[in-house]
Amino acid sequence: MTEKRSLRRFFRPWIVLATVLFGQLLPLQQVHGEIYTKMFSSQQNPSDPCYDEDRPRRCIPDFVNAAFGATVEASSTCGTGGPTRYCDVTDEPGGTTGIGHCHVCDDSTPRRRFPASYLTDLNNPNNVTCWRSEPLVSSQSFSAPPDNITLTLSLGKKYELTYVSLQFCPRAAKPDSIAIYKSMDYGKTWQPFQFYSSQCRRVYGRPNRATITKANEQEARCTDSHRYTGGDGLGPVGRIAFSTLEGRPSAADFDNSPVLQDWVTATDIRVVFNRLHMPQQPSPDQVSHNGEEHHVAAIGLEELTKREREREERLKSQKNAILHGQDPLVTALPSVHQVIAPQEMQSNDAIDAVVRDMGFVPVTISSTTTTLASVAMNGLGPATATMAHHYAVSDFAVGGRCKCNGHAARCIPGKDGEVVCECRHNTAGRDCERCRPFHFDRPWARATARDANECKGSF
Repeated sequence: MTEKRSLRRFFRPWIVLATVLFGQLLPLQQVHGEIYTKMFSSQQNPSDPCYDEDRPRRCIPDFVNAAFGATVEASSTCGTGGPTRYCDVTDEPGGTTGIGHCHVCDDSTPRRRFPASYLTDLNNPNNVTCWRSEPLVSSQSFSAPPDNITLTLSLGKKYELTYVSLQFCPRAAKPDSIAIYKSMDYGKTWQPFQFYSSQCRRVYGRPNRATITKANEQEARCTDSHRYTGGDGLGPVGRIAFSTLEGRPSAADFDNSPVLQDWVTATDIRVVFNRLHMPQQPSPDQVSHNGEEHHVAAIGLEELTKREREREERLKSQKNAILHGQDPLVTALPSVHQVIAPQEMQSNDAIDAVVRDMGFVPVTISSTTTTLASVAMNGLGPATATMAHHYAVSDFAVGGRCKCNGHAARCIPGKDGEVVCECRHNTAGRDCERCRPFHFDRPWARATARDANECKGSF
């Protein structure tokens, strides 16, 4: 109040003089209000993060989970073709793995739905929501076709990504071989981003944990570390977390590395689950078939190949039988999925009773290296083992910033609902990737910590 009185006393003589010289002017109170507002406008409005007073400076949007609420397309979702059984995978004492209770997924029943939208909803540890794929035929040999279940996430705009993370559901197996791809042109073309596998060279043709140099900073790596940790040493065992800049030599000088700036840029992310379990290979000395041990020298490679082919033929026959509506339990081989009638869908207890009546018994796998496929091969609950062979993910997260090249502090809805950068520094474009018209006196450049590289006009 004291400050306002002093201002009024200071400006009153000048206002009176102006009234004498120029005639009727604005009322004294209005003039005083306008002057006061102008003088203190900088204190009333928040500062522009793209400017330090009048000097331009680099500004970037907030770091976000770009996947939150975004659309994910899944190539397979449990229950979309009707009620389908799936089974839990449990951890037994001593580090062994077993098969737990079986349940039902049904896309027409809300509490039994596992849609892809659950991948990018609010991740609440107290209320875990999961996407699940349809149960798959267990791969019993390395030559068996890969699973190739895909999740495709559209970000809706270019982002500069820091990490890609997948959190797997409780009581679900962690996949062995996963490929992550990115697109920079809204899904028109794709390039490898990261690979995970216990056998990198065999599955993806890449060395395990290769060293990245400045000569190949845009090369996707493959690692087996996810089998022992949460990915690249990050997070719990039930998660993989790919850090886009980890191990890249120019990461410390990111501002001056167009190669890495391009490497972390993406509009879409695709995850391909190639194999849930890696089929066990026969040892050099012997293989096991139908409970009998044979020396490789005695059997011969031709016989081994023949048996492998016969096994694959039986798998194909089983799959065809299911597709043509025949009883999937007429053989002891794994099935694609088990469909049950609606009248059987009362509760999980009722489902478990049906499972027991059909001869599905929980199975404990005796070692961590034994796969669910080998359980089925040895006649131990084949259908149950197959129903546990499915993918289940509770959270698909992508950390990064809306790409604005250092010329915007936020992204906003634009025309046609598209997300665009709120460009400053006389820049324009969806990503502030060019100068505004009549501001070409200085070539466009990405803003850096040292220079905002503001576009300049000649007027």
